[in-house]
Parts: sequence; C-alpha cells; structure tokens
Amino acid sequence: MSWQVKHYYTPEEYLALECQTDTKSEYFAGEIFAMVGASPAHNLIVANMIGELRQQLKGRPCRVYANDQRVKVSPTGLYTYPDIVVTCGDERFDENDRDTLLNPRVIIEVLSKTTESYDRGEKFEHYRSLDTLVEYLLVAQERPHLEHYRRHPDGQWLFSDASGLEAVIEFPAIDCRLVLAEVYDKVPLETEGPGHPPPVG
Repeated sequence: MSWQVKHYYTPEEYLALECQTDTKSEYFAGEIFAMVGASPAHNLIVANMIGELRQQLKGRPCRVYANDQRVKVSPTGLYTYPDIVVTCGDERFDENDRDTLLNPRVIIEVLSKTTESYDRGEKFEHYRSLDTLVEYLLVAQERPHLEHYRRHPDGQWLFSDASGLEAVIEFPAIDCRLVLAEVYDKVPLETEGPGHPPPVG
C-alpha cells in the first residue's frame, strides 16, 4: 500500500501562490484551503454594507475593505479573507507581505451553509486573539438577521442580535449604524421566519 505524503507549505510559499492565481485561499498550520465562490445574495449584502459604512466613514480616519483584503491573525498564524474589514487610524501590514493587514478593528462575515459553523466557531476563536478587533458581525443570507459581538473593556465579548428589516445594529467602535432594510436592499429573502411553519392548504 502506498501512502500519499501531505505537503505542508510555509507562509512564504502560500503568499507566493496567492500572487499567482485569481482564486483565494486560506492558510493555517501549513495547509492551504480553497475558498468557494459566493452567491448573488451574499455579494449583494456585502455591497450594501460597504456602501452604507463608506458613507458614514467619509471624512474620518477609518477605511472599509471588501473581501479581497487578506488579513493575518498573527497570534494563531491564520491567513484569511473576511467579507468586510474596517480599520481606524494607522494600519499595520505584514513586514513580509504589504498586502496582508494585521490590525482590523471590525470584521463582518456573511454566513453561508458551508461556512456558518466555521465562522461562528473556530474562525471566531482565531479572530478573538486579535487585540485590535473590537466588533464582529455575522450576517444571515436568507432572512434579515444580524448577530453582533462586541469586546468589553474587560476582555469579555458581549452578544446582541437584531431581526427584521426595521431593526438597527450600532457599532460603537466606529460610531456607525446599519439599518437592516439597507443591508438587505434588493436581496431575496425567505418569507417565513425561524419557527414559523409554512401555511397549510
């Protein structure tokens, strides 16, 4: 019986490969993980949120980046591409790769069936190790629902959520707010909420 030897990449090899391809991949502990394409709803939500945040951040020392901005979670070694990243003040980039951001202040991920458990669990665990990260937002695709995590000064993460198109999420760390009607503008949504059975007959 022959065994296939798994190849482990150095961060430098991973970054070199990323420069040679149009596709994006995550990197962790020597392994490279291809990222799948996003749905139209996912892309609309990202575009809507970037538009709203950009308007509110105009004239202020903050920047909003879309999902082509690579982020390195230095404490754990994860390289990834969040859906949206906000920075404020001086930005820090990897000394070995000036395209890799080190100090996000806010990260937003739009959930999908293939990434939801990862975004909620292991990925958020990586993100929490970033001392610059203050707020983390998870966005549902099929219904108007946002889950917001905010780091308290004592280091604990406080949870809140918002549902329905009339709801609003506040971002104290960047003095911004998102109205869910704007987040989900033109996005096809499920008509039934969680726990509501479809009509009979």
